[in-house]
Amino acid sequence: MKTTVISVLGTQKDAHGGTGPARWDTWRPTIGLVQQEDLPIDELHLIFNKEYTALAERIKADIHSVSPDTDVVFDVIQLADPWDFEEVYEKFYDYARRPCFHNEHTRYYVHMSTGSHVEQICLFLLAESRHLPAKLIQTTPKEGHVRHSKDPKGTHNVIDLDLSRYDKLAKRFETERQNDLSFLKQGIDTNNAAFNKLIETIERVAVRSADPILLTGPTGAGKSQLAKQIYLLKKQSNKIKGKFVAVNCATLGGDLAKSALFGHRKGSFSGAGADHDGFLKEADGGIVFLDEIGELPLEAQAMLLKAIEEKTFRPLGASKDEHSDFQLICGTNRDLGDAAKFRPDLLSRINLWSFRLPGLADRREDIEPNLEYELSRFSEKTGKHFSFSKEARARFLAFALDPANRWDGNFRDLNAMVVRMCTLSEGGRITEDLVEEEIERCRDAAIHSRAAAPQAVDLAALLGPDYAERFDDFDLVQLAHVVEVCRGSESMAAAARKLFSVSIKAKQSSNNTDRLSKYLAKFKLHFKSL
Repeated sequence: MKTTVISVLGTQKDAHGGTGPARWDTWRPTIGLVQQEDLPIDELHLIFNKEYTALAERIKADIHSVSPDTDVVFDVIQLADPWDFEEVYEKFYDYARRPCFHNEHTRYYVHMSTGSHVEQICLFLLAESRHLPAKLIQTTPKEGHVRHSKDPKGTHNVIDLDLSRYDKLAKRFETERQNDLSFLKQGIDTNNAAFNKLIETIERVAVRSADPILLTGPTGAGKSQLAKQIYLLKKQSNKIKGKFVAVNCATLGGDLAKSALFGHRKGSFSGAGADHDGFLKEADGGIVFLDEIGELPLEAQAMLLKAIEEKTFRPLGASKDEHSDFQLICGTNRDLGDAAKFRPDLLSRINLWSFRLPGLADRREDIEPNLEYELSRFSEKTGKHFSFSKEARARFLAFALDPANRWDGNFRDLNAMVVRMCTLSEGGRITEDLVEEEIERCRDAAIHSRAAAPQAVDLAALLGPDYAERFDDFDLVQLAHVVEVCRGSESMAAAARKLFSVSIKAKQSSNNTDRLSKYLAKFKLHFKSL
């Protein structure tokens, strides 16, 4: 392979010794570089300002006298101030993009012994970020003295910035990453493979991207908690410095939404007695979490889109725009693509990173570790230790893992059960009798909920006022349940997974979405119309 070195001309160090014979008794970094016997250099790119051309020519001649096979290439980069970081980095960045520095058949080095400290830092950053696919090389005088050294060639040391090549560092980074994953899961040792993979992806996005994130999934699946953990992870990684601001869009409507999010000026509407900055301004430099984003009014959606793309917005009654550099995380339990009152352009903007959190019923293997988490959280809150007896624990897990238990409220249901059992326990010990009482309470609530469900489906509105004369009761009861499931699902595929879960496990059907579509078609219904 060809070996290419990039080096800044040392306007002082390379000039040591002047033009007389004494220069050969003096360590000069660039001359010493090409004299390293175990590092033959095919091409040396020398960076300098044009006013140092005479020195560059002199160094080039000396290089040819000691290393005639080294081709010296002059790269004039005119710097007004070699200590101005912005100027140096901008010009070196453009320089690093030259095709000659990206040949897979060439071995590249960046010489770090010459140039201003700012120039050295910029070259280091470009090598570390792989904009320059190079290793670093440092040359030094052999005895630590520049002048009159016994060996003016000096020595060299090579540093490879590919951190994956260093075992100890790689292990440390992997440990840190595992800690980040555990942090996002609030220390809960989850077992569901799909959920763990989802968290791994979210972790990578959280530490690398400032683009919007959309968290979807059923109510109680943990969207708000995950949004807060993403914020805390980014904050402890020094990715952000601002606040975490959580907003439930379901509580906002009309001008209230615009005022709450974007702020207002005194007198802009009735009741506006003072200026108000708004949640987006409050989240400057941090994260704003908009839960139930699908409930945001259309006019506020248009203003939000501008705020995301331009980081500017105009408060109500203001004469000029405000600026806020916030990251947006959104949460919803609805399919925004099917929502008639949600702007497609806003959805496209917030849907860059979309993650669906599964409900508790879809990750039952995580119920046990989450049960421990809820117990420890309640114990910490009350300052008292709570635990299950062996029999009580086994009984509760048998109920929790039973497929008949739908966990409609997801982790909120689990939290509520733990809170009730802990509160009613004597001496912090949850007994089997206490678990049985809680199970009965949950079953009674489920029975009442399901009994009311058919009334919630207006079959006359779906099928026409004469529906009872055209369909058997057997078909209508089944249809009411199917409609209920469809309305509670974010997509037809999600509804099909719930309705045909047994067939899916037995692998008796390959296209359940089509199966559901055809079932609805028998009643001249479509999923989107529900």
